[in-house]
Amino acid sequence: MQTGIILAFAAYLAFACGDATIKAVGDRLPIFEVGFFLSLIALLPALFTKRPEDNWSNVFVPKRPGLLAVRMVSGTLGGILGVVAFTTLPLAEAYALIFLLPIFVTVFSWLVLKEEIGWRRWLAVLGGLIGVLLVVRPGFREVLPGHFAAVGVAICGAITVIVLRVLGPSERRVTLIGAVLVAATLVNGLLMLPEYVAPSRDLWPLLVFGGLVVGIGHLLLVLATRFASAARVAPTQYSQIVWATVMGVMFFEEFPDGIAMAGMALVAVSGLFTFVREKEKTVWPDKTPLVRNR
Repeated sequence: MQTGIILAFAAYLAFACGDATIKAVGDRLPIFEVGFFLSLIALLPALFTKRPEDNWSNVFVPKRPGLLAVRMVSGTLGGILGVVAFTTLPLAEAYALIFLLPIFVTVFSWLVLKEEIGWRRWLAVLGGLIGVLLVVRPGFREVLPGHFAAVGVAICGAITVIVLRVLGPSERRVTLIGAVLVAATLVNGLLMLPEYVAPSRDLWPLLVFGGLVVGIGHLLLVLATRFASAARVAPTQYSQIVWATVMGVMFFEEFPDGIAMAGMALVAVSGLFTFVREKEKTVWPDKTPLVRNR
């Protein structure tokens, strides 16, 4: 289990590095172009998530194509919105909003799956919303498109989690990962054509690095869940707020104030509490494959 948790921490560090790369290149390339190159390059290491017993001939043949299509749409849209969020917001602030994801999972579970939600989880939802208000502070700070994009990422991720509750036990993990990366590559590739700008020579190392660390992050998460259950390693995703804060200070001169830090902590605590309570009430955290939700 220790090995699995360490691998999960490494995976989320890799994802944070990929998101920092998006921020570094986002103001120099169109949004869809960034998404295209990172998704394309991420495909290579992600292919190694295939299990030895699977054949390449059936890896890309889904058992439930309709739900997998929903996963592909939500993952692709979440990725595009993620590029908008990370290029217009401080890294840690973007993560604070994206980590509303468990809150939206709770709400969608109540609305769509008709799950019974206790007062403790509703209190966690309220705590997460208060945390977001502390981070964004509407009326005191300018609300940017990136704020709405980050919330959109959380909503797309929550939709993905709901879908994965059904797909998790039946679909191959490489299918779930590869399908969304292929969809993101194709959609971003088509959308980038009207405004295509050839990346300059100094951008290529960043694009290759960003794509590789995202693909390696997927691979590390799959390895992590072979040593420990998804429910055990999932809380390590909140380490991304720490990585984002450190990288924001080191590379982008982003210094969150005390109120914003308190809001980020409240969002993280609310999300962790929501996850723990859902694990006690349902079995889905053990069945849902731990793959990147955007």
